[in-house]
Formats: sequence, structure tokens, C-alpha cells
Amino acid sequence: MSVKLLTYPVFTALIALTIGGCQEQTRETGAPEEEEQTTRENNEERPGWSYKGETGPDNWGELDEAYAACANGKEQSPVNIDSAQVEEKEEREDLEINYQSSSFSLANNGHSIQANSAGSENHLVINDEEYELAQFHFHQPSEHLFNSERYEMELHLVHESENGDAAVLGVMIEEGEENDTLSGLWDELPSEETEDDVNLKSPVDLPELLPEDQTTFHYEGSLTTPPCTEEVKWMLFEEPIEMSEDQIQDFKEIYHENHRPVQPLEDREVIKN
Repeated sequence: MSVKLLTYPVFTALIALTIGGCQEQTRETGAPEEEEQTTRENNEERPGWSYKGETGPDNWGELDEAYAACANGKEQSPVNIDSAQVEEKEEREDLEINYQSSSFSLANNGHSIQANSAGSENHLVINDEEYELAQFHFHQPSEHLFNSERYEMELHLVHESENGDAAVLGVMIEEGEENDTLSGLWDELPSEETEDDVNLKSPVDLPELLPEDQTTFHYEGSLTTPPCTEEVKWMLFEEPIEMSEDQIQDFKEIYHENHRPVQPLEDREVIKN
């Protein structure tokens, strides 16, 4: 059953993108390129990068001229959500979230665990423009900070429009009760990088992945991995969801500290719903 969450403010009109998203998923020209790539051939053509050492975040901008925004960009992600800098505006635009229980395939792409959508039934509607859910993936610990504090993990749900625009929902994860919604996926976590996706045996109940409190923070940012392309629309839920200590540890055994350091906010606005 489709779930609609209506009337959320969206920070300014979205700017047209040629590349957008949250991980390095590479698609045809004009479509979003995310941090987790579904087109492995394109990924292999790019210079290698990692989260530490000579190919780590401090050096991404020097690895290839295509990654220049990682060093020179002025609207980079992730950021620290400082409550003292957050604004609330009277004029609000609508965000509509249409999610349902759906099938996914699972991949270990060398940078994170990514669940790729097997259908087109899940989407956002922002300013009358539809954004289809392409994939979701995880970071440990969280990439975004809230008042300079990190969460144990962060979930990114990456959406793209027909025009190549991108919108990402970010959900913080804290240690607590076992997350039953993700238990089936967690049972099949690939510990090594995969060449082919593995179809999940059970669908994922996407509405249950979102927190009950729908308060969100909106800002314009970038990919959080090379090529660090900007003009990506970010919407972060204030309330976290929970995963058990064992579930978090299972992920850390595969990917520990797969996160980019916080970037300067510069003159950008962060708008709270």
C-alpha cells in the first residue's frame, strides 16, 4: 500500500543537474551519478579512491580533474546541522513521499552495501517533479553531524528525476532495538565486493524505514564521494531510527568508517520543517 507523507518544506527550487545523488552510481549522460555505482564498468574507468591514505578524502580532488569539486566546490556534503544556524520559513513547498513494500537486489560495490530498486513504484514528488527511488545504501558512522555529534550509521535513499535532478533522503541510525525491517537484508550482507547483484528473498517495507517524526532539514549540497558533484538536494530527518548493536557490528565488519569528513557550510541555508 502506498504511503504519502504530505506538506514538507523544500529548500528553494531545485537546479537542473547533469549528475546528482548521494553515492557513485554511474548512469547515462545527464542522469545522476551516485556514490555507489550500479554500472561497474564506468566505475573501473575512474581513478580509484578510498576513505583513507593517499586515495582518501583529503586527496580526492587531486586524483583526477573530474574530481576537482571535491577540493574546490562551495556546496559540498556532508555538513554539520547546527541548530543555531537552522532557519524556519513561513513560505513552504510540498514534499510528497510515496513508498511501499518493494523488491531490491543487493550489492557490495567496494565502498558500501547498496540495495538497488527492482521497480519504479517508489518516488518523491517535489515542486510537481517526480523523483524515482534508485537505491539506498549505508555509511558508518554517519556522514552528517547534528550539533557536532555523529550517529552510529546513516542511511541514504537516492532518487532521480527524468531530467537528471537528484534528491536524497538521509536517515540517521542509532544503537537500540533490532531493526526488523532490515533484518532480511542484513541476513544476506555480502562481505566481499560483488560482481553481480543478489536478489533479496523478501521485499523491503520502505515506509517502515522512515522515522515517525517527519521533521526534516533541507539544504543544497553534493555527492559525498568523487566526483563530489554539486546541486544535489538533501533532506535529512531529525529523528533517527534504531538498529541493534549486533546489526551495527555486522556492517562495521564489512565497512568501518566509510564516511567523508564534514564540509564547510559556507553561505548556504539549512531550512527546518
